[in-house]
Amino acid sequence: DSLARISSFFAKVRARNILPMTAGGDHLVSLPVLRGLVGKGAPAAMIHFDAHTDFYDSYFGGFRFTHGTPFRRAAEEGLIDTSRVVQIGIRGTAYDGEDVEWARAHGVRIFMIEEVMDRGHAVVMAEAREIVGNHLCYVSFDIDGIDPSQAPGTGTPEIGGLSTHMAQRMVRQLQGLNLIGADLVEVSPPFDPSGLTAWVGASLIFELLCVLADAVVRRAA
Repeated sequence: DSLARISSFFAKVRARNILPMTAGGDHLVSLPVLRGLVGKGAPAAMIHFDAHTDFYDSYFGGFRFTHGTPFRRAAEEGLIDTSRVVQIGIRGTAYDGEDVEWARAHGVRIFMIEEVMDRGHAVVMAEAREIVGNHLCYVSFDIDGIDPSQAPGTGTPEIGGLSTHMAQRMVRQLQGLNLIGADLVEVSPPFDPSGLTAWVGASLIFELLCVLADAVVRRAA
């Protein structure tokens, strides 16, 4: 019921030519948002910042609609073009490698965190922009892409992640892309009584709003 309600709402947002900034919620929320924004149109490109691919076929003992599966379902439903999907910051513990294997076999460009750190954010984003090109592009930012020393309030933290400064720089390099919307997900304030993670999330939402606003202006020109 929640998925249907969210999809219906974002279809109305799309009909009004609004570029939405969505705050999750766990990462499953990206699926109904994409359903509403893409609809029956051509699949979108996507740039995805995260510690995890979220391309699992099932999670939590066989469930197909969870925070670990949204982009597998989105690909199956024709909502995203896997040859134009870029994932940045992937790392950490995993049940198995099925998600990475499936994603790579279907053309997804995965930047593991080691490659991001070795090559630098500017080089990584330049390649990401080249892959996405001028195609309609969705942006999804999972807060666990940030190192837990700077954003501990999330359900699946993984050490060795992006710094908040690097995240800011990478988000700003989304400027000029043909964006259709963005989300920031997986912030869980009860896991961080200090409020730091919520502040990091709100700050990154501001950064994403800035590039979405620029996209609105460019589209109207």
